[in-house]
Amino acid sequence: MNILRASDIREILKITQRPEVISFAGGLPAPEFFPTREIADAAVRVLERSGTTALQYSPTEGHTPLRRWIATRMNTKWGTTLSQDEVIITTGSQQGLDLIGKIFLDRNDVVICESPTYLGAVMAFNTFRPRWVEIPTDEAGMEMHALEAALKRETKVKFIYVVPNFQNPSGRTWSLERRKSLLALAIRHKVPVVEDNPYGELRFAGEPIPAIQSMEGGDQVVSLGTLSKVFCPGLRVGWLAARRVFLDRLIIVKQGADLHSSTFDQMVASEYLESYNIDDNIARIIVAYKKRRDVMVRALELEMPRGVKFSHPEGGLFLWVELPPGINSRTLLKRCLEHDVAFVPGGSFFPAHNRENTLRLNFSNMPEDRIVEGIRRMATAIKAIMRETAKAEGARAIVE
Repeated sequence: MNILRASDIREILKITQRPEVISFAGGLPAPEFFPTREIADAAVRVLERSGTTALQYSPTEGHTPLRRWIATRMNTKWGTTLSQDEVIITTGSQQGLDLIGKIFLDRNDVVICESPTYLGAVMAFNTFRPRWVEIPTDEAGMEMHALEAALKRETKVKFIYVVPNFQNPSGRTWSLERRKSLLALAIRHKVPVVEDNPYGELRFAGEPIPAIQSMEGGDQVVSLGTLSKVFCPGLRVGWLAARRVFLDRLIIVKQGADLHSSTFDQMVASEYLESYNIDDNIARIIVAYKKRRDVMVRALELEMPRGVKFSHPEGGLFLWVELPPGINSRTLLKRCLEHDVAFVPGGSFFPAHNRENTLRLNFSNMPEDRIVEGIRRMATAIKAIMRETAKAEGARAIVE
């Protein structure tokens, strides 16, 4: 426990509960798109038709109709060839990360990841005391020569963890070539791939790219998915999909963790998915999130001083910002919180190497006018820190 600490995001979210705070911190879906009336109707139908079943214990693998819907959805949208028996329901995809750590990792085993990578995965896997190897990334994904060198050098690699679609935190999407190259290297070195895909259906531009798991050799890929970003996070419906060689072990450790995810929540989600067209709701979400992304990008272009770089993702929930060298985003956060603006400092997303001049911005959960005002306040704080830094450096130069 001495090596574990609270998530920066969870701690910042405590502050953002105040209504006056403009929050770019959490990866929160916009609550106005939660289908509350339809969920209420679905819950009533579940209780009226199958109330005793919904309130009872159920199999660890999960509610069969829901697993069938997920397998069909993955086969249609991701290009996989899965059956319902190759899907288990988890309590959010975050539990899936924890279960993966349990079956793969012992102390000092190696996890290869993107640089930066998802903070929730870092927290889940750190419980098992691994050693992290970060691979540099560009706009197309991991740099393959660096990955190949790491696989040749490291002898205790247990898996490669990637978020190939609209990555959290960078917003980047892997190209098809990089996905194929990653899998080819993984097959050659007999290393499993963990493919985390919570944002894949939130695409604003460009064409969908097949999942790594759908490609030849995808049998050694374990994938994670969730309804949290396209439906509602409060039901905590996520899943793991893999061939039985992995899934049988995952089921055993899930039994030890919670026996099964909430039967009632699974059945309500399944009833909604069978009764309503979730694609209609996703289409509305995409329109809104694209507009908010565009507003944030435009505000950054207008307000930020020279030297500040930022991404322009084709989907998802996040923008990635790189500040000029020497500006610490944690120092910036303290300044911004004084003016009721919150974000997540970027250092937490680098498990092996800190880069404290980076930060993550979420655009999905704020209306357009508050996005503009929040970016204006951030830019003002950055400019002030840059002036103070330049002044201090000038004074130091005079003294020297």
